[in-house]
Amino acid sequence: MRKGRFTSISRGSSAAVASVPLADLLLGDIRAASDLHQARIGAERATSIANSALFLLVSHLICGATLLVVMATSANASDLLSLQLPLAALLLLDGGLLAATRLKLRHHLLVRLSIAYAILAGLLWSLLAAPMASMAASEPAVRVALAAGFVLLVPAFLSIPAIIVCNGLLAIAAIATFGPDPLLLACLASINAALAWFSLSGARAAFLSADARVAAEEQAQKASRFVAEFEQSGRGWFWETCADGTLSYVSQQLADDFETSASKLFGRSFAELLMIAEDGDAASGEQSLSFHLSARFPFSDVTVRAKTEKDVFWSVSGTPVFDDYGRFLGFRGIGTDLTEKRRSEAEISRLARFDSLTGLPNRAQMRQMLDEALRNASYRRKGCTLFLIDLDRFKNVNDTLGHPAGDELLRHVAQRLTRVIGAEGQVGRLGGDEFEAVLPGIDEQGRLSALADRLIQHVSAPYIIHGQSVSIGASIGIAVAQPNAPCADALIRNADLALYAAKAAGRGTHCFFAPEMHSEAKHRQILENDLRNAITREELALHFQPLVNTVTEELVGFEALLRWQHPSRGTIMPADFVPLAEECGLITGIGAWVLRTACAEAAKWPDHIGIAVNLSPIQFASRGLPGLIMNAVASAHLDPARLELEITESVFLADSAATDDTFAKLKAIGVRLVLDDFGTGYSSLGYLKKAPFDKIKIDQSFIRGAAAVDSRNAALVRAIVAMAEGLGMETTAEGAETAEEVELIRELGCSQVQGFIFGRPMPAEDALEIASRSKSGAAQAQSRAPRHGLIRLASLQWQGASVPVRLRNISPRGALVESEREIPSGADVQLDLPGCGLFAAQVRWCQPGRLGLSFNKDFDLKKLTPAKKGNDKVPILKPNYLNSEADAASPWAGRHERLQAKDVRSL
Repeated sequence: MRKGRFTSISRGSSAAVASVPLADLLLGDIRAASDLHQARIGAERATSIANSALFLLVSHLICGATLLVVMATSANASDLLSLQLPLAALLLLDGGLLAATRLKLRHHLLVRLSIAYAILAGLLWSLLAAPMASMAASEPAVRVALAAGFVLLVPAFLSIPAIIVCNGLLAIAAIATFGPDPLLLACLASINAALAWFSLSGARAAFLSADARVAAEEQAQKASRFVAEFEQSGRGWFWETCADGTLSYVSQQLADDFETSASKLFGRSFAELLMIAEDGDAASGEQSLSFHLSARFPFSDVTVRAKTEKDVFWSVSGTPVFDDYGRFLGFRGIGTDLTEKRRSEAEISRLARFDSLTGLPNRAQMRQMLDEALRNASYRRKGCTLFLIDLDRFKNVNDTLGHPAGDELLRHVAQRLTRVIGAEGQVGRLGGDEFEAVLPGIDEQGRLSALADRLIQHVSAPYIIHGQSVSIGASIGIAVAQPNAPCADALIRNADLALYAAKAAGRGTHCFFAPEMHSEAKHRQILENDLRNAITREELALHFQPLVNTVTEELVGFEALLRWQHPSRGTIMPADFVPLAEECGLITGIGAWVLRTACAEAAKWPDHIGIAVNLSPIQFASRGLPGLIMNAVASAHLDPARLELEITESVFLADSAATDDTFAKLKAIGVRLVLDDFGTGYSSLGYLKKAPFDKIKIDQSFIRGAAAVDSRNAALVRAIVAMAEGLGMETTAEGAETAEEVELIRELGCSQVQGFIFGRPMPAEDALEIASRSKSGAAQAQSRAPRHGLIRLASLQWQGASVPVRLRNISPRGALVESEREIPSGADVQLDLPGCGLFAAQVRWCQPGRLGLSFNKDFDLKKLTPAKKGNDKVPILKPNYLNSEADAASPWAGRHERLQAKDVRSL
């Protein structure tokens, strides 16, 4: 930036102006402005040149007219022409300068043009004055007009030193050239020096005045911009009142809140537009806005509300304004928006008391309600009840469908709980999948039990979450506070113990608190602490229970069953610690240990002996399960086909793509999948339709007592076996304890059997010994081929006699027939089927009214198909087992028996 006079003046200081060098005063008007401040000062000084141009034009017209009048009466035509031409040129020059000032030229260009004008104007006036010199002595008017022509340039441009100095130097040069007179030159030099001094002084004063005005205008514009930007930002607004309290200025932002324009608010009382916010911390009357305005006291951060239908809140500050004589002029102030702040504070307050997901009261708010209910209970001498509600299997939904689905499920649960509780009490969410209900004034056990049952029933009904059906359950712990001993902490602890008892009782139920639960809770805590160290202390062990072929009664595998050898309590069964392991998050580590250990033990057995391991639903939901199984079989060098994974239907409660994906990955590894405990729970046939199970394990509750005459279990087992055969699945009957039950299982067609009659769970050493003695070979290890039920009359040829029989079921390897005659086991017979011929067989077993036959060679089931007659083209419907392609595609054709592994949970 160019240093000079304007640079100093732009600082807005008188001292700075006084120190401006002489060269800057002389040349500052000629140089171009280097910043906006200099340009604005130059624009202000340019107005004086515009006024001077008009003044010179009028003055020259008057002077020229005077000379023309005088010359017209006394001069000849040639003298008059010599006057008219310079005068016309001078007037044209004046008009040009005036026109230039109207073109809005920059100041330095206009000054330069004015200097040229002054020089030309002086020369033209000199040419005009030459023919009038002889008349000047006798005509006073001529003298005055000629002198005025020269002198008028001085006052016209006195504020521009450059023009004054240039004209003075030109005048001296002219006198010195045309008539050198020392005295005249000295006088002229003195006069020009005085004019220059006056011009410089005037210029300095003009610069100082212009700088002050321009600086003030710039400061005002800057402040105006700041105000406008502040108002436009929405962070606040400005207001001003007159002495009578009426508005003289207000920002448009405030006017927008009143749905009007700012100008329409002028003249209205400010206090009438706003009112004090009446809340718990409202100011007293002396601190009100009206008091401050009337008392003319400054005030700060007074919360006010606009008198509109909207909830608009502001924080207002104001300061009284007085003039130099102490007269009150009004108030000026600022206001800031508190609306969003108050809304945020209200939301924060709400979130501190209510659950953001469900809208129910949260733990803190429920504790406050419980305290209040207990106080009222003591006053009214009436009890108060607390429900603690925990959702069963919710974690499975969260893990398989994702947290958004879990959140949606929690909202549905909250709605159902609220509908059921209704006016009986208040429902709240404690966090996660835990809810609470406070029931003041209710302590009747029958009424509470009925209410808890309704809650469980409604919560357990299926949900549709993101287009998928989801089923969960609920367990409820109930604690009743007596009026004479209300204590919130004790009531919550008691309800929590009751909830644990309800979950231990099988979930999906409710339980009232009983005093003995305190000792049980202490016992459970000790057990949990011991369980955390059980693996590292090698207290866990696997026992193995045999699985045998139903027909040959040969060993085909073992089921791995977990035991805990506690150092002080002895052997602890899985039912006593597996639920605890699931609850405290230890089941994943324990389950991994079971898989690795079971595979390592199975690798020691003959290849035809399989191993079955149970999977917990928590394990199945883990994304790392396929990797864990691959690692276990690879580390043990075990054929994956020898490993069976037993799972329960609880894995389907969160029916999702994740479940299907896990099934697909497990099948890709090559392990076999078994549906455990079939017949209990929901037992939905939809699971069998979509899940790739290899075997169905019939729950022992159907086997025990099935041999009784009046039992329906046999019919149910027969139906399960038929369904499994139709789906290409094997069946295992567990829980067989008597020979009658084994015979029934064999008769009903189950593939395998498991129970105490064949062996109790045994240590790994005993299992290895038994497995080593077992016979291998396809004939022994292979399961009985699927049987197909039918009723057909036939006969047995034995010892030359024909024994009438009724065929009940048949397979390629044997048949079951009903006969009134007993034929001893081991007898050789021939089965005569009408239309099929004679088939050599051997009686494998004999019971009153029934015989079990074993064919000497496989029976071709196609022989049961009726032959076509003539050219009948009508297709004959026949069962799939008569189709050779179906036989070949059967997953059991030529496959030897392998055994499975059971869920750690049911170990």
